[in-house]
Amino acid sequence: MNKGIQNIFSEVPETYELVNHILTFGLDVVWRKRAAKVAAMAGGNRWIDMCSGTGEMVSNLSNIATNGTQIFATDFSLPMLNKARLKPNAKHIKFVLSDIIKLPFQDDTFNLISISFATRNINLNRDILIQNFKEFYRVLQPGGYLINLETSQPPYLLIRRLFHLYIRLFIKQIGRTISGSGAGYEYLSRTIPLFYYAEELADIMHQAGFKCVSFQKLFFGVAAIHKGIKQ
Repeated sequence: MNKGIQNIFSEVPETYELVNHILTFGLDVVWRKRAAKVAAMAGGNRWIDMCSGTGEMVSNLSNIATNGTQIFATDFSLPMLNKARLKPNAKHIKFVLSDIIKLPFQDDTFNLISISFATRNINLNRDILIQNFKEFYRVLQPGGYLINLETSQPPYLLIRRLFHLYIRLFIKQIGRTISGSGAGYEYLSRTIPLFYYAEELADIMHQAGFKCVSFQKLFFGVAAIHKGIKQ
């Protein structure tokens, strides 16, 4: 993955969750819990959270997993993983330092892959995102699910313009003030308006091999939960 992005995320683990909660008015917490419930319905006993960051999503998965479920979390930033290891239920999670370009797992390893608010960071361009999703596909077992939670583009023009205006006016300033990382939140404010519509991301998942791709739009379409299956 891009070294510059890795450096950005190594700067912000201490304030990362706080800034997210403030910028989304707490909705990111609600959305992660909803995505975790969607993921848990896929069943199976080997789950992994990709680009896990400070571990909010994998912590939600651990809270609702049945006994005997093995749960993994991987990220390319050691400072972020170290923060994730402080979660109350971290002892039930196996943390793996890895870039998702080439995951250190055999084919057909997991029943479930989740990724939340990180797909923009592996989207250096459309072809690279497809290749990254293909790597997810490789380590999924047949019948396994990919659950993707990410920002999206509201379908209605007025809402989309208001969303982009909010991003432009507040994200960089608030993020820099709280975290001290100007580069990190300048990057965030730049990438959110450029990311795909929900329908476009579904097509990308199809191109990576996933079938029966569906999505739920959240809060007028500013985010979406996508689900795809490896058949």
